[in-house]
Amino acid sequence: MRKSFTADFKAKVALQAFKGDRSVAELAAKFEVHPNQIRQWKKSMLVGLPDIFSDKRKKKVVKDEDEKAKLYEQIGRLKIENDWLKKNLTSSSVEEKRNMIEPNKSKLSVSRQCELLEISRSAYYYKSQAENKQDFEIKKVIDNLFIKHPFKGSRTITEDLRRFGFKIGRHKVRRLMREMGLQAIYPKKRFTAKNQEHKVYPYLLRDMEIDKVDQVWVSDITYIPLRHGNAYLTAVMDWYSRYVISWELSMVMDSSFCVSALKNALEESKPLIFNTDQGSQYTSNDFTEVLKENRIWISMSGKGRAFDNIMIERLWRTVKYEEVYLTEYKNYFAAYDALDKYFEYYNNERRHSSLSKRTPREVYFSERGKSNDAA
Repeated sequence: MRKSFTADFKAKVALQAFKGDRSVAELAAKFEVHPNQIRQWKKSMLVGLPDIFSDKRKKKVVKDEDEKAKLYEQIGRLKIENDWLKKNLTSSSVEEKRNMIEPNKSKLSVSRQCELLEISRSAYYYKSQAENKQDFEIKKVIDNLFIKHPFKGSRTITEDLRRFGFKIGRHKVRRLMREMGLQAIYPKKRFTAKNQEHKVYPYLLRDMEIDKVDQVWVSDITYIPLRHGNAYLTAVMDWYSRYVISWELSMVMDSSFCVSALKNALEESKPLIFNTDQGSQYTSNDFTEVLKENRIWISMSGKGRAFDNIMIERLWRTVKYEEVYLTEYKNYFAAYDALDKYFEYYNNERRHSSLSKRTPREVYFSERGKSNDAA
């Protein structure tokens, strides 16, 4: 059956091809379209750009004068964005893109410039903050201990640190763990940083057989140590295939970077159920409204239940041992670039025994194709 694509989808793919960050073959695999279609869309975009600003467009009859004024304003803004984007498309690294942003000179807002360059606002406003060297070393040890034994609380970790030679009290350990966003996963009165005003949704995965892609997506946040300070990583992953659909790195643990990761993932596909923990980032209205608008069932892990979101916990363990613990990231940008390369490797090259020695990408796209055919 011949697929039909929306104009927005064609424009998005054509813009990606125009930027040149990825080959046509890579884009074809990512968006599941034929390479010749991408080439045609790219050609159409290049041919059609002048028409956007032509007199013919301006002479279009618009009965309502207010609508006509809005149309001209949109055309002018599009020209500004197009000129600005063409000037900056050659930059690829996060730090280079950050340096390209013009907060005072450009007619575009900083937020819009970040969106066009595909970086988060937190990445633009990031400023390295010095951290006590000993605290930095202690955090690295705490993170290693926690990823091995996530059931350990501040009391047990304090004892472990003392055995390693650190002279440290429990209150400091609790403070450092709080800064890292770490809390033990055994049942207790307060497991996660939950906002009491936010609605908490029931856990929907109990006794469910997850046997196809896009049936359940999961998301979580983990701590990434930097040479001076720390960052927070979130990812959206398909439970069945282990495919990481999107991810974001932020210097602050708020809801915005989780919402951004969710929206980026939804450009790829849509799940039946989305499962997270009860953290305030996921119970926030900004996050849950996106799920509701897309008619996705919301599921949240129970307090203190370590296995309710086990797949994303396994992902963090893999990322930490195969990338994060092997590297000392100089700053946010170094961490972002390294994680970008790692997730490309994880999705496209790392074979899982549980997936019959296939990669997450192979499973996700092959199984999604079968689901689409069946539908």
